[in-house]
Amino acid sequence: MFLLHFRHSFPAMSDWSYLSALLHKVQSHSTVVGKIWMSVLFLFRIFVLGAAADKVWDDEVSEFYCDSLEPGCEHACYNKRFPISYVHYWVLQITFVSTPTLFYLGHAVHIIHKEKRMKAQLQGNTDGNIVKRPKYTDERGKVKIKGILFCTYMTQLFFKILLEVGFSVGQFYIFGGIFMETYFHCNISRPCAHIGAYCYISRPTEKTILIFFMLVVSGISVLLNIIEVIYLLCKKRRSSRKRFLAQQHALTSHESPSNPEWGPTSSRYGGFPLFPLPAQHVTDSDEKHTDCISKEKDT
Repeated sequence: MFLLHFRHSFPAMSDWSYLSALLHKVQSHSTVVGKIWMSVLFLFRIFVLGAAADKVWDDEVSEFYCDSLEPGCEHACYNKRFPISYVHYWVLQITFVSTPTLFYLGHAVHIIHKEKRMKAQLQGNTDGNIVKRPKYTDERGKVKIKGILFCTYMTQLFFKILLEVGFSVGQFYIFGGIFMETYFHCNISRPCAHIGAYCYISRPTEKTILIFFMLVVSGISVLLNIIEVIYLLCKKRRSSRKRFLAQQHALTSHESPSNPEWGPTSSRYGGFPLFPLPAQHVTDSDEKHTDCISKEKDT
């Protein structure tokens, strides 16, 4: 896996190995769009967070400086500007956003084990007893997203969308805007002086770029989840339409006439066979009447 391949180069990323191993199992039970979402999560979030963000915010406390000698003023101003570290906030975001996927993984694994027992019962069923057949897995053991599993998959997608949007909105509410200023005025009267203090932040431009990058990746994650919801709904509708057409075809073929000569004619008129009209009986008086009419016309 991509994350496990690079964890030896970046030791901070080894802390994500357990989560990455769990999410790697989900890929075999997800759609194509879901696999792309996994790649975005690993490559553009966990990898960047472990490789770059930790080093950029490593000196956020040691290099934070305020022009006040009042005891405790610097710590109070730092706490006001950063109620929680950006890195810790992003770690919480990744953990919470990945949690619904892990719930789906648990449900999928439960169904796989359950249907493996069904297959074993089918193979050992020599008495002709009625045994349930696997519904959610094929011969290779691949999961089919339908039924209750479809509901679980859609639910985890909606929760991921809500969590991504909630954390993005919460970031603006907690930290303010996207751009990191070089300095700011801390107007806390206690423990600072009445006029406050001016505090300076290290690497403001680099931090602004990373903040913007993580917000863009969060937006891409939401977009991928919405695309996956639309893809699954369209796929379900297409399969339902195919099933309906197959049932209609079976009904029309069952109601078709036994005479093969009526087949083309009946199919042209909506599946109803056309029967020959009854022959009209012509009497001798009618023939004489027609002969008289023809003679009068000749004269």
